[in-house]
Amino acid sequence: MAAKSLTKGQILDHLAKKTGVTKKLAGQFLDELVALSYKEAKKAFVIPGLGKLVVVSRKARMGRNPATGETMKIPAKKVLKFRIAKQAKDAVLGSK
Repeated sequence: MAAKSLTKGQILDHLAKKTGVTKKLAGQFLDELVALSYKEAKKAFVIPGLGKLVVVSRKARMGRNPATGETMKIPAKKVLKFRIAKQAKDAVLGSK
């Protein structure tokens, strides 16, 4: 069975203990960071050591409806992606 991810409360508790601030202040900081990332994502928002939030344009392409097998055109659109920093990959997966 896979391990469960941390809840927001557990993250705030950990941050508060590590930085010596209240859980409420840690929550305000996290909320502000998230709000800033949403606001700045169109220009690329970098969290040093973790990665970059970017808007990417996808081209129109041909696809297939899996239910009917019918070929259809998928229109071009913009999507939001998070590109993981090499430092984060190496810390989690180990370097080659």
